[in-house]
Amino acid sequence: MQREASLREGPEARPVTLRAEDAAGLECCLQSGGVAVFPADTVYGLGCDPGNERAVRRLYELKGRPADRPAAVMFFDRERAVGALPELTRAERRAIEALLPGPVTLLLPNRRCRFPLAGGPTAEGRALLGLRVPLLADSLAALHAVSVPMMQSSANLSGGPEARRLADVPGELQRGADLVLDGGELPGTASTIVDLRDYELTGAFGVVREGALALTEVERALG
Repeated sequence: MQREASLREGPEARPVTLRAEDAAGLECCLQSGGVAVFPADTVYGLGCDPGNERAVRRLYELKGRPADRPAAVMFFDRERAVGALPELTRAERRAIEALLPGPVTLLLPNRRCRFPLAGGPTAEGRALLGLRVPLLADSLAALHAVSVPMMQSSANLSGGPEARRLADVPGELQRGADLVLDGGELPGTASTIVDLRDYELTGAFGVVREGALALTEVERALG
């Protein structure tokens, strides 16, 4: 695949605004089995088509991440995400509306085992789906046009620090990716992970990792 890049170097290049052609390039990269480095609302990510086994394998190999560790699926539009998951319950839809788009990863019951290459069972053997819909800054708003889902993980080597700037993304990841998008400097804190596996039955939720969205904000949103 031909490598495409939207790289802006030097201090005079900040702030960076993504363009329609950047979004089109990302969608093309995903659809053709590529792996992309991209900016989100938290940190830089590494993404690919969640249904392409070869692309998923490449993403894990680039990160040095064990293939049995699940990753989240990102949509750039909340309505597309909900439309792709018609089995969501009323309570789960309310939670999605309350928290997404936002710097949050929601762990939802994966009743129909969607995106099996990205998801994984819990210790109890219950399939989960990690769902992300980023709250994009105006400078990244062009990405709302990306209409396909993306399996995503942070653009770092497994266990390494999160990337706030493109320069923080390890060189081997940038060289191994088919597309690199520079979105300027990001907030730099990973998403908060909220476990909703029992939310439908009991209304209970848990915060697996407190990140960009504070626990108090999660509690306020979910009541």
